[in-house]
Amino acid sequence: MNSPINPQFVHFFFIFINYLCFTDAENIFLNCGSSSNSIDLNGREWAGDSTPGSKFIASHQPNETSIVSKATNLNPSIDPVPYLTARIFQSPFTYSFPVTPGHKFLRLFFNPSAYHGFQSPGDFFTVTAGPFTLLTHFSPSLTAQSLGLKTLDKEFCLHIQENQVLNITFSPSSVPLGAFAFVNGIEIISMPTHLYYISRARPMPNAFAVPNSTALELMHRLNIGGDSISPANDSGLYRRWLDDEACFVGSGDCVVNSTAPIKYWKIAPYVAPAKVYQTARCTNKQKSLSWNLTVDSGFTYFVRLHLCELHNHPEVTKHGRNKFVVRIGNGKTEAVEDVITWSGRRGVAVYRDHVVKMPKVGNYGKTHLFLSLGNNNSNNKLRALDSDPILNGLEVFKLSDSQSNLAAGVNPVSKIPEADKSRDRKLVFIISGATLAAFTLILLLGLTIFIFRRKESNEKDKSVTLRGLCRRFTLEELRDATNNFDRALVIGNGGFGRVFKGCIDGGTPVAIKALKPTSTQGSKEFEAEIKMLSDLRYRHLVSLIGCCDEGVKIIVYEYMPGGTLRDHLYSTKGPPLSWKQRLEISIGVARGIKYLHGENTKIIHRDIKPSNILLDDNLVAKISDFGLSRFGPTSLSRSHVTTGVRGTFGYVDPEYFETSRLSVKSDVYSFGVVLFEMLCARPAVDLRLDDEQPTLAEWVRHCIKVGKLKQIMDPNLKGQISPGCLKAYVGIALKCLNNDRHKRPTMAAVLKKLKRALELQECTDAASDDNGEDEEEIMNNNDKQLFLKPNKNAKVVHSCPTFWNKTISRKELLRFLSDRAGLKWSTPPSLPGLKTLCYNVSSYGTMSGEL
Repeated sequence: MNSPINPQFVHFFFIFINYLCFTDAENIFLNCGSSSNSIDLNGREWAGDSTPGSKFIASHQPNETSIVSKATNLNPSIDPVPYLTARIFQSPFTYSFPVTPGHKFLRLFFNPSAYHGFQSPGDFFTVTAGPFTLLTHFSPSLTAQSLGLKTLDKEFCLHIQENQVLNITFSPSSVPLGAFAFVNGIEIISMPTHLYYISRARPMPNAFAVPNSTALELMHRLNIGGDSISPANDSGLYRRWLDDEACFVGSGDCVVNSTAPIKYWKIAPYVAPAKVYQTARCTNKQKSLSWNLTVDSGFTYFVRLHLCELHNHPEVTKHGRNKFVVRIGNGKTEAVEDVITWSGRRGVAVYRDHVVKMPKVGNYGKTHLFLSLGNNNSNNKLRALDSDPILNGLEVFKLSDSQSNLAAGVNPVSKIPEADKSRDRKLVFIISGATLAAFTLILLLGLTIFIFRRKESNEKDKSVTLRGLCRRFTLEELRDATNNFDRALVIGNGGFGRVFKGCIDGGTPVAIKALKPTSTQGSKEFEAEIKMLSDLRYRHLVSLIGCCDEGVKIIVYEYMPGGTLRDHLYSTKGPPLSWKQRLEISIGVARGIKYLHGENTKIIHRDIKPSNILLDDNLVAKISDFGLSRFGPTSLSRSHVTTGVRGTFGYVDPEYFETSRLSVKSDVYSFGVVLFEMLCARPAVDLRLDDEQPTLAEWVRHCIKVGKLKQIMDPNLKGQISPGCLKAYVGIALKCLNNDRHKRPTMAAVLKKLKRALELQECTDAASDDNGEDEEEIMNNNDKQLFLKPNKNAKVVHSCPTFWNKTISRKELLRFLSDRAGLKWSTPPSLPGLKTLCYNVSSYGTMSGEL
């Protein structure tokens, strides 16, 4: 009898289809004022709008209506794409975007710097998009100054109808005299149909109905209790999530952090990234959580609360036991929330929507929207509950009014100057300020000098720390070395950023790795990697040459002309590697890992894979990319360190995956996968294959067990491998893949066995005639006897991604759908079919898929 189809699964299946539609839609990244296409530090390609016949500039406009210019002084910490160039307007100017119909993010990027012939604060202008007025008398320079920002981004949400062209017009204000408009970048991103716009015809639980005739402006998007999340680490929509430190005013709180995987059973994963739901603020029933959010008065606001229960004690996870009151806008909106009732269980992400109208203050001035969570002022029934209010994320949007207007029309620092009154007022303030300054200058001078000298001393000490370790390059030197980071010189890509080939000192080739600003590697990790690499000098490790930390973090390595081992296994245009070459490469890598694990170093690499194994002209292997490396246990009584799971799918030690216990044996497991990759010439994970085949480690075990190892070996190696060498090689590789780290060999033992395998191969090659059996016959007869069999009772946990290989959010979505369909097993290797694919992958967000 067939089981009925789960209606919830059908519901989320359609969410999945909707997600595929929006991710396949065309996104637009326009670098205003640029004459060529450019790549930003997040790897996105921006089109220039200054090329002849640009398709986004309305054809009816003469060229003289705008000019292009470069910022005269760009801070090194600012990505030059799109903030270096700008298009400046002294009369109304329109961009026309022929976009696909649907809901869109519109983001405008401003760098209120000095441009040739234009000085702030002369930037006052209005921006319209179709029928909506987005900004009025807007001054990016005054706004950025009041917020303490170097650059400014404005985000809006719009609905584009069928056959509609999105026209965005910039119009300088009539006053003050000489006012101008400018923009550095325009970004148009397609969004899922029901992310924020939810029609009344298709309501979702507690979802406010935002009609398509409404435009939204983002006011706040906060990762409560956690760090800021860059656009590159969002769920594919390039949203920026800020921390809530500046807004939080609660009487008491506890920050909660979790590494447990988030379950998207009630909502789609694109709603918010897992990092939002893995952090939170909470408090006890006697206290409350409060945030003070600055907004424009006189508008209606759409407030979305992101909720996920992270506590594990029984009382909290009971239905009806964790109710708390949410008050928004000084109590104008009040509701009772119960996270467990909405989500069903711990670790399940949900959201709740609320709407509040803020009264008009003056001429549409600023006001404060208060958000409070707690039961301390509630009725006795709620106050009696032993509940802990919790909040994980927060989004606040301004809704356009009945006149299709989003603009408040008031700048935060200064209004447009009035001629005579302003001049007299300024004179009074100048005189008063000068008097006060003269009086206080003498008192503060001594203290200022003391603080400056102390700070200068500390900065010198810190800079000397790195300067003494390696050569310090200036950013300008590395721009020259890479022809301004020319895309044609890119030799490697990854989640960290890009690797460029460059030339220094008159022609010495080097590899220059420029880390993304959004990379998980922060200042401390960058400095730690430099210190670590400066001490590592070994033939089979890539050598550090220098670094740069002028806003952009850059590491300079020796250049390896042979490319990566991955290139030679899968992408080579030349002849494939011979078996002897592969053996020698494996021995070189083993020596490098053994050196890292030595008593004097004790370093765990954590990301051993073919793309991190580089080859020189003579195919000598060197290990590279130490961005995830960390020091192993320093105490003899400990064999591991406990840390968050990092690495690449398919290579991660299953025990490390399950327990977060990292040891040198984790590198041994990864190296075992690499050994079989070199034997079989197939990736560690290939999810185009069926049944047990997607994960190489499990497929090798299966083929050895049934006596079919030869069927998965690289056909290019046919006739090259002696039986004795193959037995030694596969035997040690299988031991490396043991699920119990205590049963894996040390790298010293692995190196010894690989050397023995090479000796056996060389002996066979040197023999004038071979009296042994045919290799294929031996493989057919003895596969089951020659090699170690996996334990039939052992549980196998694969470090394997889902089949979707474009963005992390898609992988997470598939895992969500897999869980809903019941594909969540951890089974012995003897079971066939999809049950060997296990999706309980913790901390997947920190890993880079390599398919």
